[in-house]
Amino acid sequence: MNIRDIKPETLADLNMDPLWLPFTANRQFKQQPRLLVSAKDMFYTAIDGRQILDGIAGLWAVNGGHCRAPIVEAIKRQAENVDYVTGFQLHHPAAFNAAERLVRITPPGMGHAFFVNSGSEAVDTALKIALAYHRARGEGTRTRFIGRERGYHGVGFGGISVGGMVANRRVFAGGMLPGVDHMRHTHLAENAYSRGQPEHGAHLADDLETLVALHGAENIAAVIVEPVAGSTGVLVPPKGYLQRLREITLKHGILLIFDEVITGFGRTGKAFAAQTFGVTPDMITCAKALTNAAVPMGGVIVKNEIYDAFMTGPANMIEFYHGYTYSGHPLAAAAAIATLDLFAEEKLFERGEAMSSYLADAAHSLKGLPHVIDVRNIGMVCGIELESLPGKPTARAFEAFLRCYEKGILIRTTGDTIALSPPLIIEKSHIDRIFETIREVLKTLP
Repeated sequence: MNIRDIKPETLADLNMDPLWLPFTANRQFKQQPRLLVSAKDMFYTAIDGRQILDGIAGLWAVNGGHCRAPIVEAIKRQAENVDYVTGFQLHHPAAFNAAERLVRITPPGMGHAFFVNSGSEAVDTALKIALAYHRARGEGTRTRFIGRERGYHGVGFGGISVGGMVANRRVFAGGMLPGVDHMRHTHLAENAYSRGQPEHGAHLADDLETLVALHGAENIAAVIVEPVAGSTGVLVPPKGYLQRLREITLKHGILLIFDEVITGFGRTGKAFAAQTFGVTPDMITCAKALTNAAVPMGGVIVKNEIYDAFMTGPANMIEFYHGYTYSGHPLAAAAAIATLDLFAEEKLFERGEAMSSYLADAAHSLKGLPHVIDVRNIGMVCGIELESLPGKPTARAFEAFLRCYEKGILIRTTGDTIALSPPLIIEKSHIDRIFETIREVLKTLP
Protein backbone atom coordinates (compact mmCIF):
# COMPACT_ATOMS: atom_id res chain seq x y z
CA MET A 1 0.00 0.00 0.00
CA ASN A 2 1.36 3.41 -0.97
CA ILE A 3 1.25 5.77 2.03
CA ARG A 4 0.17 8.60 -0.29
CA ASP A 5 -2.92 6.58 -1.19
CA ILE A 6 -4.05 6.08 2.39
CA LYS A 7 -7.12 8.12 3.24
CA PRO A 8 -8.13 8.98 6.81
CA GLU A 9 -11.02 6.56 6.62
CA THR A 10 -8.67 3.70 5.69
CA LEU A 11 -6.02 4.42 8.31
CA ALA A 12 -7.12 1.24 10.09
CA ASP A 13 -5.74 -0.72 7.13
CA LEU A 14 -2.22 0.41 8.03
CA ASN A 15 -0.61 -2.23 10.25
CA MET A 16 1.52 -0.21 12.64
CA ASP A 17 2.35 -3.02 15.03
CA PRO A 18 5.57 -4.31 13.39
CA LEU A 19 7.36 -0.94 13.58
CA TRP A 20 9.19 -0.04 16.80
CA LEU A 21 9.45 3.75 16.73
CA PRO A 22 12.58 5.50 18.07
CA PHE A 23 12.38 7.84 21.08
CA THR A 24 8.59 7.49 21.02
CA ALA A 25 5.87 6.42 23.41
CA ASN A 26 4.89 3.60 21.05
CA ARG A 27 1.63 2.62 22.73
CA GLN A 28 0.35 6.18 22.92
CA PHE A 29 1.38 6.88 19.33
CA LYS A 30 -0.31 3.82 17.89
CA GLN A 31 -3.53 4.73 19.66
CA GLN A 32 -3.40 8.29 18.28
CA PRO A 33 -1.01 8.17 15.29
CA ARG A 34 0.43 11.37 13.85
CA LEU A 35 1.31 10.52 10.26
CA LEU A 36 2.79 12.96 7.77
CA VAL A 37 2.55 12.09 4.08
CA SER A 38 4.15 14.99 2.22
CA ALA A 39 6.13 18.16 2.82
CA LYS A 40 7.05 21.38 1.06
CA ASP A 41 9.06 24.36 2.28
CA MET A 42 7.73 25.24 5.77
CA PHE A 43 4.88 22.73 5.92
CA TYR A 44 4.10 19.07 6.33
CA THR A 45 0.81 17.60 5.17
CA ALA A 46 -0.79 15.22 7.64
CA ILE A 47 -2.63 12.08 6.57
CA ASP A 48 -5.94 13.87 7.21
CA GLY A 49 -4.97 16.64 4.79
CA ARG A 50 -4.14 19.28 7.42
CA GLN A 51 -1.14 21.55 6.92
CA ILE A 52 1.35 21.36 9.81
CA LEU A 53 3.76 24.28 10.17
CA ASP A 54 7.19 22.88 10.95
CA GLY A 55 8.67 24.70 13.93
CA ILE A 56 11.58 22.28 14.41
CA ALA A 57 13.07 21.76 10.92
CA GLY A 58 12.03 18.11 11.02
CA LEU A 59 14.41 17.38 13.90
CA TRP A 60 16.85 20.31 13.95
CA ALA A 61 17.78 19.20 10.43
CA VAL A 62 15.80 20.60 7.48
CA ASN A 63 17.46 24.02 7.58
CA GLY A 64 16.70 24.78 3.94
CA GLY A 65 13.02 23.85 4.04
CA HIS A 66 11.35 20.68 2.80
CA CYS A 67 11.60 19.05 -0.62
CA ARG A 68 13.72 21.77 -2.17
CA ALA A 69 13.96 21.19 -5.92
CA PRO A 70 17.77 21.53 -6.32
CA ILE A 71 18.38 18.86 -3.68
CA VAL A 72 15.69 16.53 -5.00
CA GLU A 73 17.04 16.83 -8.54
CA ALA A 74 20.63 16.25 -7.43
CA ILE A 75 19.63 13.01 -5.70
CA LYS A 76 17.72 11.86 -8.77
CA ARG A 77 20.62 12.58 -11.11
CA GLN A 78 23.07 10.74 -8.88
CA ALA A 79 20.76 7.73 -8.53
CA GLU A 80 20.49 7.50 -12.30
CA ASN A 81 24.27 7.69 -12.67
CA VAL A 82 25.66 5.47 -9.91
CA ASP A 83 23.72 4.24 -6.92
CA TYR A 84 26.53 2.86 -4.78
CA VAL A 85 30.31 2.67 -4.62
CA THR A 86 32.21 1.40 -1.60
CA GLY A 87 34.59 3.81 0.05
CA PHE A 88 37.00 0.99 0.87
CA GLN A 89 39.91 1.28 -1.61
CA LEU A 90 37.48 2.80 -4.13
CA HIS A 91 35.18 5.81 -4.23
CA HIS A 92 33.33 8.17 -6.54
CA PRO A 93 33.80 11.88 -7.41
CA ALA A 94 30.78 13.17 -5.50
CA ALA A 95 32.27 12.20 -2.13
CA PHE A 96 35.43 14.22 -2.82
CA ASN A 97 33.39 17.14 -4.09
CA ALA A 98 31.19 17.05 -0.99
CA ALA A 99 34.21 17.08 1.32
CA GLU A 100 35.81 19.94 -0.59
CA ARG A 101 32.56 21.88 -0.49
CA LEU A 102 32.17 21.24 3.24
CA VAL A 103 35.64 22.34 4.32
CA ARG A 104 35.21 25.63 2.48
CA ILE A 105 32.87 26.79 5.24
CA THR A 106 34.73 25.40 8.27
CA PRO A 107 36.99 27.41 10.60
CA PRO A 108 40.51 27.97 9.20
CA GLY A 109 42.83 24.99 9.51
CA MET A 110 40.06 22.39 9.54
CA GLY A 111 40.62 20.98 6.09
CA HIS A 112 39.63 17.31 6.18
CA ALA A 113 36.30 15.48 6.54
CA PHE A 114 35.57 11.83 7.35
CA PHE A 115 32.05 10.94 6.23
CA VAL A 116 29.66 8.75 8.20
CA ASN A 117 25.89 8.25 8.20
CA SER A 118 24.59 9.97 11.33
CA GLY A 119 25.47 12.16 14.25
CA SER A 120 25.85 9.12 16.48
CA GLU A 121 28.39 7.61 14.10
CA ALA A 122 30.16 10.97 13.83
CA VAL A 123 30.64 11.10 17.60
CA ASP A 124 31.94 7.54 17.90
CA THR A 125 34.25 8.22 14.94
CA ALA A 126 35.61 11.39 16.55
CA LEU A 127 36.34 9.52 19.78
CA LYS A 128 38.20 6.83 17.85
CA ILE A 129 40.16 9.44 15.90
CA ALA A 130 41.19 11.03 19.19
CA LEU A 131 42.51 7.74 20.58
CA ALA A 132 44.32 6.85 17.37
CA TYR A 133 45.78 10.35 17.00
CA HIS A 134 47.41 10.32 20.41
CA ARG A 135 48.76 6.82 19.83
CA ALA A 136 50.19 7.90 16.47
CA ARG A 137 52.03 10.69 18.28
CA GLY A 138 53.46 8.38 20.91
CA GLU A 139 51.00 9.41 23.65
CA GLY A 140 49.04 6.19 23.90
CA THR A 141 48.29 6.71 27.58
CA ARG A 142 45.73 9.35 26.59
CA THR A 143 42.62 7.18 26.66
CA ARG A 144 40.18 9.01 28.93
CA PHE A 145 37.27 11.13 27.65
CA ILE A 146 35.53 14.02 29.36
CA GLY A 147 31.91 14.82 28.59
CA ARG A 148 29.38 17.02 30.33
CA GLU A 149 26.25 16.54 32.40
CA ARG A 150 23.09 16.90 30.31
CA GLY A 151 25.12 16.46 27.14
CA TYR A 152 23.68 14.53 24.20
CA HIS A 153 26.05 12.87 21.75
CA GLY A 154 23.89 10.33 20.00
CA VAL A 155 23.06 6.75 20.87
CA GLY A 156 26.23 4.75 20.17
CA PHE A 157 27.96 3.35 23.22
CA GLY A 158 30.65 5.99 22.85
CA GLY A 159 28.07 8.75 22.58
CA ILE A 160 26.01 7.68 25.57
CA SER A 161 29.19 7.21 27.61
CA VAL A 162 30.36 10.80 27.12
CA GLY A 163 26.76 12.04 27.11
CA GLY A 164 25.07 13.12 30.29
CA MET A 165 21.31 12.73 29.81
CA VAL A 166 20.36 10.27 32.53
CA ALA A 167 17.42 8.59 30.79
CA ASN A 168 19.58 7.81 27.76
CA ARG A 169 22.23 6.15 29.93
CA ARG A 170 20.48 4.41 32.82
CA VAL A 171 19.39 1.18 31.13
CA PHE A 172 22.76 0.72 29.40
CA ALA A 173 25.01 1.49 32.37
CA GLY A 174 26.80 -1.84 32.17
CA GLY A 175 27.95 -1.22 28.62
CA MET A 176 29.53 2.20 29.01
CA LEU A 177 33.07 2.99 27.89
CA PRO A 178 35.52 2.88 30.79
CA GLY A 179 37.55 5.95 31.65
CA VAL A 180 34.89 8.59 31.09
CA ASP A 181 34.21 11.51 33.41
CA HIS A 182 31.87 14.50 33.22
CA MET A 183 31.99 18.21 33.88
CA ARG A 184 28.99 20.00 35.33
CA HIS A 185 26.35 21.43 33.01
CA THR A 186 25.99 25.21 32.63
CA HIS A 187 22.27 25.58 33.41
CA LEU A 188 22.22 28.06 36.30
CA ALA A 189 19.15 29.56 37.94
CA GLU A 190 20.65 33.06 37.93
CA ASN A 191 20.71 32.96 34.11
CA ALA A 192 16.93 32.55 33.75
CA TYR A 193 15.42 34.47 30.83
CA SER A 194 18.81 35.29 29.32
CA ARG A 195 18.66 36.62 25.80
CA GLY A 196 21.58 35.09 23.95
CA GLN A 197 24.61 34.04 25.98
CA PRO A 198 24.05 34.22 29.75
CA GLU A 199 26.38 36.23 31.95
CA HIS A 200 27.14 33.64 34.62
CA GLY A 201 28.90 30.31 34.43
CA ALA A 202 32.26 30.67 32.66
CA HIS A 203 33.91 29.37 35.84
CA LEU A 204 32.33 25.97 35.24
CA ALA A 205 34.91 25.33 32.54
CA ASP A 206 37.44 25.02 35.36
CA ASP A 207 35.85 21.66 36.15
CA LEU A 208 38.23 20.43 33.48
CA GLU A 209 41.23 21.58 35.53
CA THR A 210 39.85 19.61 38.47
CA LEU A 211 39.59 16.48 36.32
CA VAL A 212 43.08 17.01 34.95
CA ALA A 213 44.38 17.17 38.49
CA LEU A 214 42.50 13.97 39.30
CA HIS A 215 43.41 11.86 36.27
CA GLY A 216 46.55 13.50 34.89
CA ALA A 217 46.60 15.35 31.58
CA GLU A 218 48.76 12.60 30.09
CA ASN A 219 45.79 10.22 30.43
CA ILE A 220 43.06 12.41 28.88
CA ALA A 221 42.43 12.13 25.13
CA ALA A 222 39.61 14.58 24.48
CA VAL A 223 36.81 16.72 25.81
CA ILE A 224 33.51 16.73 23.92
CA VAL A 225 30.75 19.31 24.33
CA GLU A 226 27.87 20.70 22.34
CA PRO A 227 28.48 24.44 21.85
CA VAL A 228 24.75 24.79 22.52
CA ALA A 229 23.25 21.76 24.27
CA GLY A 230 20.13 21.14 22.20
CA SER A 231 18.41 17.90 23.08
CA THR A 232 18.54 18.60 26.81
CA GLY A 233 16.55 21.83 26.40
CA VAL A 234 18.61 24.52 24.61
CA LEU A 235 21.38 25.37 27.08
CA VAL A 236 23.36 28.31 25.72
CA PRO A 237 27.02 28.58 26.79
CA PRO A 238 27.81 31.36 29.28
CA LYS A 239 30.01 34.16 28.03
CA GLY A 240 33.64 33.07 28.11
CA TYR A 241 32.88 29.41 28.86
CA LEU A 242 33.92 27.90 25.53
CA GLN A 243 36.94 30.18 25.33
CA ARG A 244 38.07 28.96 28.75
CA LEU A 245 37.62 25.31 27.71
CA ARG A 246 39.79 25.96 24.67
CA GLU A 247 42.50 27.53 26.82
CA ILE A 248 42.58 24.60 29.22
CA THR A 249 42.62 21.93 26.51
CA LEU A 250 45.46 23.63 24.66
CA LYS A 251 47.41 24.02 27.90
CA HIS A 252 47.23 20.29 28.59
CA GLY A 253 47.41 18.87 25.06
CA ILE A 254 43.82 17.60 25.20
CA LEU A 255 41.72 17.55 22.03
CA LEU A 256 38.53 19.62 22.02
CA ILE A 257 35.59 18.19 20.08
CA PHE A 258 32.53 20.31 19.30
CA ASP A 259 29.42 18.24 18.63
CA GLU A 260 27.68 20.45 16.07
CA VAL A 261 25.13 17.94 14.83
CA ILE A 262 22.43 20.43 15.88
CA THR A 263 24.28 23.76 15.78
CA GLY A 264 25.91 23.30 12.37
CA PHE A 265 24.80 24.87 9.10
CA GLY A 266 23.36 28.20 10.14
CA ARG A 267 21.49 27.39 13.32
CA THR A 268 23.44 29.99 15.31
CA GLY A 269 23.90 32.47 12.47
CA LYS A 270 27.19 31.15 11.06
CA ALA A 271 28.10 27.95 9.28
CA PHE A 272 29.14 26.49 12.63
CA ALA A 273 28.71 27.59 16.22
CA ALA A 274 32.50 27.49 16.50
CA GLN A 275 32.50 30.58 14.28
CA THR A 276 29.60 32.20 16.12
CA PHE A 277 31.46 31.93 19.43
CA GLY A 278 34.94 32.51 18.00
CA VAL A 279 36.39 29.23 19.27
CA THR A 280 38.07 26.72 16.94
CA PRO A 281 38.05 23.14 18.26
CA ASP A 282 40.21 20.29 17.01
CA MET A 283 37.25 18.34 15.61
CA ILE A 284 33.66 19.13 14.68
CA THR A 285 31.01 16.46 14.35
CA CYS A 286 28.11 17.24 12.03
CA ALA A 287 25.10 15.57 10.40
CA LYS A 288 21.40 16.50 10.07
CA ALA A 289 21.40 19.70 7.95
CA LEU A 290 24.52 18.60 6.05
CA THR A 291 22.13 17.10 3.49
CA ASN A 292 19.06 19.05 4.62
CA ALA A 293 18.07 15.66 6.08
CA ALA A 294 17.18 14.40 2.59
CA VAL A 295 19.62 11.47 2.81
CA PRO A 296 21.32 10.30 6.02
CA MET A 297 24.87 11.63 6.29
CA GLY A 298 27.27 12.83 8.94
CA GLY A 299 30.87 13.82 9.16
CA VAL A 300 33.86 14.53 11.34
CA ILE A 301 35.84 17.61 10.35
CA VAL A 302 39.38 17.64 11.71
CA LYS A 303 42.29 20.02 11.91
CA ASN A 304 44.97 19.46 9.32
CA GLU A 305 47.55 18.37 11.90
CA ILE A 306 45.28 15.56 13.06
CA TYR A 307 44.91 14.20 9.54
CA ASP A 308 48.64 14.65 8.87
CA ALA A 309 49.53 12.64 11.98
CA PHE A 310 47.96 9.57 10.36
CA MET A 311 49.63 10.03 6.97
CA THR A 312 52.90 8.31 7.89
CA GLY A 313 54.42 4.90 7.27
CA PRO A 314 54.21 2.89 4.03
CA ALA A 315 51.88 4.51 1.49
CA ASN A 316 50.07 1.22 0.81
CA MET A 317 49.05 0.73 4.44
CA ILE A 318 45.60 1.66 5.80
CA GLU A 319 46.14 4.61 8.13
CA PHE A 320 42.93 4.39 10.16
CA TYR A 321 41.08 1.12 10.62
CA HIS A 322 37.60 2.56 10.72
CA GLY A 323 34.73 3.26 8.33
CA TYR A 324 31.21 2.33 7.29
CA THR A 325 29.67 0.59 4.29
CA TYR A 326 27.91 3.82 3.42
CA SER A 327 30.66 6.36 4.24
CA GLY A 328 30.32 9.06 1.58
CA HIS A 329 27.40 7.29 -0.13
CA PRO A 330 26.84 8.70 -3.64
CA LEU A 331 23.26 9.86 -2.99
CA ALA A 332 24.22 11.43 0.33
CA ALA A 333 27.20 13.18 -1.22
CA ALA A 334 25.05 14.56 -4.03
CA ALA A 335 22.52 15.79 -1.48
CA ALA A 336 25.26 17.43 0.57
CA ILE A 337 26.69 19.30 -2.40
CA ALA A 338 23.26 20.54 -3.47
CA THR A 339 22.39 21.50 0.11
CA LEU A 340 25.58 23.46 0.69
CA ASP A 341 25.11 25.21 -2.64
CA LEU A 342 21.52 26.06 -1.72
CA PHE A 343 22.61 27.51 1.61
CA ALA A 344 25.12 29.72 -0.19
CA GLU A 345 22.92 30.79 -3.09
CA GLU A 346 20.01 31.76 -0.84
CA LYS A 347 22.29 33.16 1.88
CA LEU A 348 20.39 31.13 4.45
CA PHE A 349 23.00 31.49 7.20
CA GLU A 350 22.76 35.25 6.87
CA ARG A 351 18.98 35.04 6.68
CA GLY A 352 18.87 33.03 9.88
CA GLU A 353 21.09 35.55 11.62
CA ALA A 354 18.84 38.39 10.46
CA MET A 355 15.67 36.62 11.64
CA SER A 356 17.09 35.60 15.02
CA SER A 357 16.15 38.80 16.84
CA TYR A 358 12.52 38.45 15.72
CA LEU A 359 12.48 34.86 17.00
CA ALA A 360 14.06 36.01 20.27
CA ASP A 361 11.45 38.73 20.75
CA ALA A 362 8.66 36.24 20.15
CA ALA A 363 10.15 33.68 22.52
CA HIS A 364 10.74 36.11 25.37
CA SER A 365 7.24 37.52 24.98
CA LEU A 366 6.05 34.29 26.64
CA LYS A 367 7.59 35.32 29.96
CA GLY A 368 4.85 35.61 32.57
CA LEU A 369 2.49 33.14 30.92
CA PRO A 370 1.19 30.19 32.93
CA HIS A 371 3.77 27.47 33.68
CA VAL A 372 6.71 29.28 31.94
CA ILE A 373 9.78 29.36 34.22
CA ASP A 374 12.53 30.19 31.71
CA VAL A 375 13.16 31.18 28.09
CA ARG A 376 16.53 30.65 26.39
CA ASN A 377 17.62 31.52 22.87
CA ILE A 378 20.56 31.82 20.51
CA GLY A 379 20.38 32.26 16.74
CA MET A 380 17.44 30.37 15.28
CA VAL A 381 16.81 28.14 18.27
CA CYS A 382 14.97 28.72 21.53
CA GLY A 383 13.81 26.77 24.55
CA ILE A 384 10.73 27.51 26.65
CA GLU A 385 10.98 25.70 29.96
CA LEU A 386 7.76 24.80 31.76
CA GLU A 387 7.25 23.98 35.41
CA SER A 388 6.74 20.23 35.74
CA LEU A 389 3.47 18.82 36.96
CA PRO A 390 4.02 17.44 40.48
CA GLY A 391 5.07 13.83 40.19
CA LYS A 392 4.65 13.83 36.42
CA PRO A 393 7.85 15.05 34.76
CA THR A 394 7.55 15.64 30.98
CA ALA A 395 3.74 15.36 31.06
CA ARG A 396 2.99 19.08 30.76
CA ALA A 397 5.31 19.68 27.82
CA PHE A 398 4.09 16.55 26.05
CA GLU A 399 0.52 17.78 26.39
CA ALA A 400 1.64 21.08 24.86
CA PHE A 401 3.14 19.13 21.96
CA LEU A 402 -0.12 17.27 21.35
CA ARG A 403 -2.26 20.40 21.53
CA CYS A 404 0.05 22.37 19.24
CA TYR A 405 -0.02 19.54 16.72
CA GLU A 406 -3.81 19.55 16.74
CA LYS A 407 -3.66 23.27 16.00
CA GLY A 408 -1.31 22.69 13.06
CA ILE A 409 2.05 23.54 14.66
CA LEU A 410 4.92 21.10 15.09
CA ILE A 411 7.08 21.73 18.16
CA ARG A 412 9.61 19.53 19.93
CA THR A 413 9.71 18.78 23.62
CA THR A 414 12.54 17.48 25.75
CA GLY A 415 11.76 16.95 29.39
CA ASP A 416 9.45 19.85 30.19
CA THR A 417 11.08 22.22 27.72
CA ILE A 418 9.56 23.23 24.38
CA ALA A 419 12.34 23.52 21.81
CA LEU A 420 11.98 25.40 18.52
CA SER A 421 14.46 25.32 15.63
CA PRO A 422 12.57 26.21 12.44
CA PRO A 423 13.89 26.04 8.89
CA LEU A 424 15.97 29.09 8.02
CA ILE A 425 13.53 30.00 5.23
CA ILE A 426 10.94 30.92 7.86
CA GLU A 427 8.99 34.17 7.48
CA LYS A 428 7.90 36.52 10.26
CA SER A 429 4.29 35.46 9.68
CA HIS A 430 5.28 31.86 10.43
CA ILE A 431 6.99 32.90 13.66
CA ASP A 432 3.90 34.87 14.65
CA ARG A 433 1.68 31.88 14.06
CA ILE A 434 3.94 29.49 15.97
CA PHE A 435 4.07 31.68 19.05
CA GLU A 436 0.41 32.68 18.93
CA THR A 437 -0.42 28.97 19.01
CA ILE A 438 2.00 28.24 21.84
CA ARG A 439 0.58 31.17 23.76
CA GLU A 440 -2.96 29.84 23.36
CA VAL A 441 -1.91 26.35 24.38
CA LEU A 442 -0.01 27.48 27.47
CA LYS A 443 -3.11 29.22 28.75
CA THR A 444 -5.09 25.97 28.55
CA LEU A 445 -2.58 23.53 30.06
CA PRO A 446 -3.28 21.97 33.43
